Amino acid sequence: MYPVLLISGAAIGFFIATLVVRKSIEKKSLHLIREAEEKGEVIKKEKLLQAKEKFFQLKSEHEKYVQGKNNAIGKAESRIKQKENSLNQKLEDSNRKNKEVKIIRENLTKQLQVVAEKEETLDKLYKQQVQQLEAVSSLSAEEAKKELIEAVKDEAKANAMVYVNDIVEDAKLSADQEAKKIVIQSIQRNATEYAIENSVSVFPLESDEVKGRIIGREGRNIRALEALTGIEIIIDDSPDAIILSGFDPVRREIARIALHKLVSDGRIHPARIEEVVNKTKKKLDKEILETGKRTLIDLGIHNMHTELMRMVGRMKYRSSYGQNLLQHSREVANLCATMASELGLDPKKAKRAGLLHDIGKVPDSEPELPHALLGGKLAEKFKEHKDVANAIAAHHDEVEMTTLLAPIVQVCDAISGARPGARREVVEAYIQRLKKLESMAREYDGVVKTYAIQAGRELRVIVGADQIDDNKATELSYDLSKKIQEEMKYPGQIKITVIRETRAINYAK
Repeated sequence: MYPVLLISGAAIGFFIATLVVRKSIEKKSLHLIREAEEKGEVIKKEKLLQAKEKFFQLKSEHEKYVQGKNNAIGKAESRIKQKENSLNQKLEDSNRKNKEVKIIRENLTKQLQVVAEKEETLDKLYKQQVQQLEAVSSLSAEEAKKELIEAVKDEAKANAMVYVNDIVEDAKLSADQEAKKIVIQSIQRNATEYAIENSVSVFPLESDEVKGRIIGREGRNIRALEALTGIEIIIDDSPDAIILSGFDPVRREIARIALHKLVSDGRIHPARIEEVVNKTKKKLDKEILETGKRTLIDLGIHNMHTELMRMVGRMKYRSSYGQNLLQHSREVANLCATMASELGLDPKKAKRAGLLHDIGKVPDSEPELPHALLGGKLAEKFKEHKDVANAIAAHHDEVEMTTLLAPIVQVCDAISGARPGARREVVEAYIQRLKKLESMAREYDGVVKTYAIQAGRELRVIVGADQIDDNKATELSYDLSKKIQEEMKYPGQIKITVIRETRAINYAK
């Protein structure tokens, strides 16, 4: 019985302990539940507050957006209203203008009717006046119109000549002084001597016995010499001299040097002649190249093709109107450099163009091109600058000038050739040029006498005072200068002076 009681007490104790623990747990659970509920309430309130804040924020943003849209719509409506008002105003203006135009058109129609009526009246009056004038003057309307046109043309032509003269004088006042200054400075700084060349050379001999040795047996020596050199050897009665005749100065120089060697050596026969002539040609070729090099060094010109350098050397043995070609080209080069410096251009390029401007006169072959065009093609072939090639080709106006170097070369070529004593003309050609000048002037009506003076550099034309007035005299001078410039070739320039005078002569008895 005791064990049963013990177990029941233990069970009761355990039960009581369990109840105590359960109550403790229940209290803790209730406490945790209350804490959880309180925290839930707090979280709920926070979330509600956050939701309200977000709601108010979104509501504020939405209101701002709606307000912006409303403002934009308001502005758009105001612009549309302004445009509508403007269009209405323009429409009203257009309607008003259409009414005004309609009124003006009606007025113009009425005025045109009035004008047409007046034109008919004027035509009738004009015809009546023309008939009366024709009856009075015994001239038809067409004849009177022609006379009036001729009178107006003469008056306009005279006024035009006066106007042209005024323009020319104004241009001369401003340009002549500076141009003369530049030209005179160029000439003074580059004066040079001239070597006159002929088509014959005289070879002196120690005695007439040498003539026979030069001729050789049955003339074989002289024939061999002429065949190898291309020069005609003239042996006449001139004492102690023979003449070498030929248009090529290089060949004449070869013949002269070869003859000198043959006569000095004393051995003259065809084989020896051929040997000496060939050696002389080679030696002269070297001298020509050396002359070209020395010329380029003297002028300060560099980087020129060897073939052009050789052509420059050949100029030493060429002449034009009796003027040595190399001396002429050197002077033109110096003149071009001086003038280019005065005008602010490249003097080196100008000097190069001036030296090479006549290389077309010394080619190895004999083409049919004018020397200026040939010189331009040679300059292009040997890689000269295009401005230099154009200046060479255009210095006789055979091609268009595309650079300022071209007129400088042309002017300096004329200055060098036109200087008194620079060139020598054949007497027949000189006389023919003078006669042509005088005959060209005599072709004009009213010309009484003509005189070519100052070696053909001035033409004086005397006209009848009763046939030509002052304006026509000016016109004659201008027309004659143009005609001479177009139809004649001459060095320098020609001055045309027209003289008109009235003489009153009486005799006291």
